Amino acid sequence: MRAIASMLRSGVRPLTLTGLLAATSLFDFATAVSFTPAPSPNLDLSQLGRVALAGDFDALSIYEYEGQNRNSFSTNGSQSLLTQYPNGAFANLAMADAYILTMCPFTFSNGTFAGVVVGGNFTSLGGVEAQGIALFNPDNGQVTPLAGLSGKVAAVFCDGEANTLYVGGSFSGGNSTNAISWNGNWANMPFAGFNGPVTSITKAPNGNIIFGGSFDGLGNTTTPRKRDVQVIPLSSGQISATSSSTTQGFSDPKNIICKTSAQSGPGNSWLLSDGAQGSWTARFAFGFVPTKLRLYNTQQDGRGTRTFQFQELNNGGILELEYPDPATGILRTCEQWCPLPQNNGSAQDFRFTRPGVGMNSFRININGYYGSGGGLSGIELLQDDIYAYSINDFNEPVCDDVSTTGAHATSTGPWARTPSGQSNADYLSATLQGSPVDPASASVVFQPDIQQSGNYSISIYTPGCVPDNTCLTRGRVNITGTVSNGSPTSGPPISALLYETNNFDKYDQIYFGYVDASSDSFKPSITLSPAAGQNGPLTIVAQRVRFELLNSTGGLNGLFEFNPNEATIDTDFSKSRINTAGTELDSGAVVNVLQTVGDNLFVAGNFSTSDFANIFSIGGARATGLPGNGLNSQVQTVYLFNGTQLFLGGNFSNTRGNTTEGLNYVALFDTTNNAWHPLGAGVNGVVTDLVPVSLNLTGDQPEQCIALNGNFNQVLSFGNNPPFAVQGLAIWVPSRTNWLHNLDVASIALQGHLSTATDVNGFPPILAGSILSQALGVADAAGLTTSGPLALLQLPVRIQPTQVSSSSNLQKRAINNQNTTGAVTGLIYSENNLNITILGGHFTARASDGSEINNLVFVNGSNSDQVVGVGQELDESVFLALGTTGTMLFAGGTLSGEVEGNNVTGLIVYDLVRAAYGNQPPALQGPSVAVNAIAPRPSAADVYVGGSFDSAGSFECSSLCVYDTSRSQWNVPGSGLGGSVAAMAWTDNDHLVVAGNLTTNGTATSMIMYNVLDRSFTSMNGASNLPGPITTLSTANAEGSMFWVAGTDGSDTAYLQKYNGTAFIPVAGDALGQGTVIRGLQILTLSDDHDNSDLVPAGEALLVLGQLQLPNFGSAAAALFNGTAFNPFLLSSSSSSQDGVGSLSAAFVQNPNNFFKGGGRNMAAGFVVLIALAIALAITFIVVVLGVIAERIRRKREGYIPITHKMYDKHNNMSRIPPEHLFRDMGQGPSMGRL
Repeated sequence: MRAIASMLRSGVRPLTLTGLLAATSLFDFATAVSFTPAPSPNLDLSQLGRVALAGDFDALSIYEYEGQNRNSFSTNGSQSLLTQYPNGAFANLAMADAYILTMCPFTFSNGTFAGVVVGGNFTSLGGVEAQGIALFNPDNGQVTPLAGLSGKVAAVFCDGEANTLYVGGSFSGGNSTNAISWNGNWANMPFAGFNGPVTSITKAPNGNIIFGGSFDGLGNTTTPRKRDVQVIPLSSGQISATSSSTTQGFSDPKNIICKTSAQSGPGNSWLLSDGAQGSWTARFAFGFVPTKLRLYNTQQDGRGTRTFQFQELNNGGILELEYPDPATGILRTCEQWCPLPQNNGSAQDFRFTRPGVGMNSFRININGYYGSGGGLSGIELLQDDIYAYSINDFNEPVCDDVSTTGAHATSTGPWARTPSGQSNADYLSATLQGSPVDPASASVVFQPDIQQSGNYSISIYTPGCVPDNTCLTRGRVNITGTVSNGSPTSGPPISALLYETNNFDKYDQIYFGYVDASSDSFKPSITLSPAAGQNGPLTIVAQRVRFELLNSTGGLNGLFEFNPNEATIDTDFSKSRINTAGTELDSGAVVNVLQTVGDNLFVAGNFSTSDFANIFSIGGARATGLPGNGLNSQVQTVYLFNGTQLFLGGNFSNTRGNTTEGLNYVALFDTTNNAWHPLGAGVNGVVTDLVPVSLNLTGDQPEQCIALNGNFNQVLSFGNNPPFAVQGLAIWVPSRTNWLHNLDVASIALQGHLSTATDVNGFPPILAGSILSQALGVADAAGLTTSGPLALLQLPVRIQPTQVSSSSNLQKRAINNQNTTGAVTGLIYSENNLNITILGGHFTARASDGSEINNLVFVNGSNSDQVVGVGQELDESVFLALGTTGTMLFAGGTLSGEVEGNNVTGLIVYDLVRAAYGNQPPALQGPSVAVNAIAPRPSAADVYVGGSFDSAGSFECSSLCVYDTSRSQWNVPGSGLGGSVAAMAWTDNDHLVVAGNLTTNGTATSMIMYNVLDRSFTSMNGASNLPGPITTLSTANAEGSMFWVAGTDGSDTAYLQKYNGTAFIPVAGDALGQGTVIRGLQILTLSDDHDNSDLVPAGEALLVLGQLQLPNFGSAAAALFNGTAFNPFLLSSSSSSQDGVGSLSAAFVQNPNNFFKGGGRNMAAGFVVLIALAIALAITFIVVVLGVIAERIRRKREGYIPITHKMYDKHNNMSRIPPEHLFRDMGQGPSMGRL
């Protein structure tokens, strides 16, 4: 069996088709991705009755498979390849550092599986550097980058029949832009890509390849009408020279930067020493691709350079140059030595013949000269690329007539220059503080020098976080921009939100459209600043912005049909009905999705005609609108279900003709009956992705559902189904025509975003996204099975956790370390013919009558699981402790209010029989009252209440008071106790263990023993030396002489120790990671022994609850400690926590007195007696038999001879002793005198 760990290994291998085919043939692709089961917890819960859990979570899972903790949930823009465990939860296969947008399985025509092609805007996948595209092998987890592209891949289509992969997006590679093919190596198609982004690729029924996107022609970036428009700022480089003249004013090689021959003379020219060869060198902290070199020869004293060569120093190559012969004007080329004319009053231009050679340093080597020696009066290096850098030294200077305005950047905030590392150029970094960070605290405004209006692609470059070690603090930036001076052809303002969490360098296209040229009154600008809603420390970076002028052959409008069997492109696009369908759309069409259904091609996006809008089909000679003339706004995503049903998502609300209500941002179009159908009533925001997921809703038969993802927070009401809140993710169940949330079924919980999915033969489906998932979607309370396979159960109550505002008075005292949202505590009451599950905390639940109830909930199993609560007078409270005596429930916490005319603080009493408030004790008093523990005394009427308070009614009893239910009055337990009580436990009827942040007679301690009989408090040995106050405790043995305790030290580090009756024994400090919070402890019995240890007996395990950080594992809500190691037991998630991780606070059971009784280890008394009797009888029989045998042997040895028997008349002597005389005294005791 292949473990999940094997799928996380990554590597790089050759990219040739032959090598790929050979490599893939080594693997057994019939074997699906499999998972190694985790060791069984071996719990024996059979004696505990019902078992329930309370905490702050949205979902729970039992840890069943290795790697199950590696959820892919992320809020920093990164996503992962995913698959599903057998229990339905999601497994992380390989993590990317950004979005995964598209996938397809690539199987060659000979049946060999190459892998899953993964595309997106990532720069790494599975720890391997991969720029936007890679192959993933689901059999062994190997990632193979398809190197050669730069940019974002938005669409892939695997054409196995042709052994060709088609790739589209917003990228450059080879000689193509935005579209390219791969067949073992990158191959340019007969056209040079498109002049705009490609968003979808599919294969038409006739075998042609269809491209959809936002383009209006074939082609690449164009050569500008004004070439060489940007001057490279040579002054920002490190300039040096060899063999420089020693003549004053002519030795500095910087003299010639941004100068002309008209400015010759001292300080304006650089000369070589007489008769010497030499060189002029420039090195820069940024890269560039020069297109032209301009040199001004010196005229100083008849000197000058006769011949030179240009050497780029990154690879050491000599570059060939092209120049016009000054005498004839004929273009000539030179490589080894290029000439400069003597006494030339103007510049001599040299164009680089080899395009696209990038560099960050170069050298001018001079070997021939005029007069006494060589020299130069001016040098300029120019490029076609238009950049604006955040560091102004790298921006275009103002030199002669080439650059009249220059590029510029303005920065505000705590920016610092950061070395380029592996990037193209140095850049600015800023580390920002605040919760949240102020979006106005830092910004960079880029202003390029645009000399030619036209259609541009604007991209922003982001250095990777790995080289500068800022991955943990990178976040999001907001990009805004203005590219228009108000002209009719101008595009809209730019607004984009980008993640800067990429591991390696990337660029994002932020705009595609028309840009006005710079002028005295207008200059295009791009602004980068931190996005809102982020907490510090936050690192943002700013490097450069690029403007690319685009070319177009024209004639297209978002659609292009390509025949792969033709070597050339027929530019008469009207011959294709698909191309024609595009040109019939209004100009500027954006095609987002292409989907074939049978012989029809469905086209969806953002476009319109007079007849239809945003979606149409091509099946006959021309485009055909759908019923209702299409949809009234953009379609962003389409998923084909069951081969005939199209699920669509976008920002529409109805058909264009308003013929179908309920199509709010999502719709179903059935191709069999040509009709629209709503999904309930839809959602309240844009749907961006539709992804199939497999869910187990009934038994063990999973069915396919549809996951909606997007910018919405509510699913709208329809029929008898009320609206419900979501966080950008909702599940539609086609077989039930309803949302998963509305179905009364236990199912997995999903939180996050799914972006795409693909089916792979021989493997489970592979999905992509950022997901936090657990096996059971249930909030704050759940049950555990106590017989059969261990499983989670959904309790018959629906809870929705609520947030505690910072201004409210709901924070519990620091001593108890409990969460103050969700369910904090629970109790199962099963006496007096009642069966009631009670939950307390801070949450909102739904009562059986449909009303909302808060913080204290009763599930009455003796009345058809009726759910009720207390009144609204305690809505702003947190219940932290529960206890019962008789039929009265004592519920405590941080609560205050008025109950039936009585002021209550910290504690209320509730009558479980009447389902109503009971007689309330006098209120507790103190500056910040909190009841943290309630311990009714066994076999008595006293209820001990512990927490943070000064008095109860008129009695001064700091931290611990006793309520006598028989007299309805408070009593003082004794004197000398102070501090705050966090937990209590009875060892017998007369001794109570009290723990917390305590003092006894002024001496600090964390744990004391209270003796009821003499009303004394005694600090337990070693309790004053614990690392910090105890926040929770649990009995460690049946006799009540040992205890487990937990708390935190002064540095908020959790500790766990056992009191063995005489001293505290600590668990190793590194057993739990930093950030661990322990909220509950409980000993449980096991069905199978573990190795014995000094801390935990072989037949038991310690259940540790809270928010645990387990080394080499990660987060867990519960773990089982066997005395030597913590084994993960329960995993949880919560949408209300920043990291998405939930927690558990308590485990409570129906029979708490049976915690130390294992069903497989303790037999009923009757069976014990019977077995003992049987054993005794067997032993007696064996002894008698052995005795008889031994006697016979003895007699035989002694010569024993049997007597010859004489037969007598058996009735002969009966008359001598009558029977009544023989038995008349039986049953009569001896005659005794009276006492």
